[in-house]
Amino acid sequence: MQKQYGVFSLPVIVGALGFFVDVFDLLLFSIIRKPSLESLHLSPEDVLSKGELIISVQMIGLTLGGIIWGIMGDKKGRLSVLFGSIILYSLANIANGMVQTVPQYVLMRFLAGVGLAGELGASITLVSEMLPKEKRGLGATVITVVGVCGAIVAYFVYQYFADWRLCFYIGGGMGLVLLVLRANVMESGMYAEVKNAGITRGSLVMLFNKKERALRYLKGVLIGLPVWYAIGILVTFSDKFGREFGIEGVNPGQAIMYQYIGIGLGDLSAGLLSNFLKSRKKALYTFFCILSLFIILYFMQGVNGGTQEGMYLVCTGLGFGAGFSVLYITMSAEQFGTNLRASTAISIPNVVRGILPLIILLHRGLRTVTGNYITGGWLTGIVIMALAVWAAYHTKESFGKDMNFIEE
Repeated sequence: MQKQYGVFSLPVIVGALGFFVDVFDLLLFSIIRKPSLESLHLSPEDVLSKGELIISVQMIGLTLGGIIWGIMGDKKGRLSVLFGSIILYSLANIANGMVQTVPQYVLMRFLAGVGLAGELGASITLVSEMLPKEKRGLGATVITVVGVCGAIVAYFVYQYFADWRLCFYIGGGMGLVLLVLRANVMESGMYAEVKNAGITRGSLVMLFNKKERALRYLKGVLIGLPVWYAIGILVTFSDKFGREFGIEGVNPGQAIMYQYIGIGLGDLSAGLLSNFLKSRKKALYTFFCILSLFIILYFMQGVNGGTQEGMYLVCTGLGFGAGFSVLYITMSAEQFGTNLRASTAISIPNVVRGILPLIILLHRGLRTVTGNYITGGWLTGIVIMALAVWAAYHTKESFGKDMNFIEE
C-alpha cells in the first residue's frame, strides 16, 4: 500500500519551493523588461515591440516544453521531469544574465521557457497521486500559494539590487540549490503500478484519437486563458494602458508584484472555497465573476480618470480573480487517467501560457481594426472570458474523483 502523505509533507513542500523558483524565473522578464531592453540601447518603440516578441517566444518555449516534459512525465516518470526541467531553466537563466543582443535574449528566454514548462504540472501530478483525494486540492493550493510568492520576491530582489543581470543569476542559482531537496522525493506509487503493468503511457496520438478526450483537453486549455490575459496583457503592459488612460508613471514591474500578491490570496481562497463547496466548478464560476468585475474596473479607469495607486489596486484585484489558476491546474490532473496524467497536467498550463502570443495578436488586430488600444483590450477580454465560461460549463465536476484509473 502506498504511503499516505499530508498537506505539508515533503513532496508538497518541495513542489511548492520548485514552483516558487519557477514563478521567480518566469515573471522576472516581465519585471525587468523595460530596464533590461533599455540597457541594450533600444528605442522606446523597440522596447515595446521587442518586449512583445521576447515574451511571445518565451511562451512558445513553454508550450513546446509542456508537450516534451508531459510525454516524458508519463513515459519516464514524474521525477525525471522535475530534475530535467529545473536543470535546463536554471542554466538558461544564468546564461540570460550574460546576453548582449536581442537575438541572444530571445534564445535564452526560449530555452528557459522550455525548462520552466515542466515544474508546476509535474509537481501537481505527483502530489495529486500521493495525497488522499480529499486533500489533493489543498496540496495543490499550498504549492500555488507559495509559488506565486516567487513573483513578489523577484520584484523586491530587483528593487534591492537594481541589476537585472544579477537577478537572472540569483534565479538560476536558486534552481540549482533546489536540486538537492529534489533528491529526497520519491516517485508516485500510482504511476509505478501503471509503469510495471506495461500500459501505454504518454502517447500524443492516444490523447487526440478520441473526440471526447481531445475536447476534454481543449476545454482544460480554454478555462485557463483568462489568467494569462490578465497577466500577459493587462498587467505586463499596464504602463502602456496607463498612458492611454491618462495615468503616467505606472511601473509594470510593480503592477506585477501587486498582481501576484492578489494571485497568492486568490489561490488560497479558491482552493479553500473549492474544498468547502466540494466542487471545483462552483468555485471556478465564483472566481470568473470576480475576475470579470476587476477587468471592468480596470477599463473604467479610462472613463473616470485613474491614478497610479488605483491602477496597482485594480491589478491586485485582477490577481485575486485570476486565483482560479489553482483550480484549472488541479482539474487538468483530475480529468485524465494515470497513463496520460502528466502529459495533460504538464502541457495544459503551458499551452495556456503559450497561447499568450495569440492573445497578443488578437489584441493587436482588434486595436488596429478599432483604431483604439483600450477598445482592443476590452474586446479581447470579452472573447477570452466567453471561451472560458463555455469550456467550464461543458467540463465535468472532478472534486473527490478517484484518480486511480487509466485512459484506454
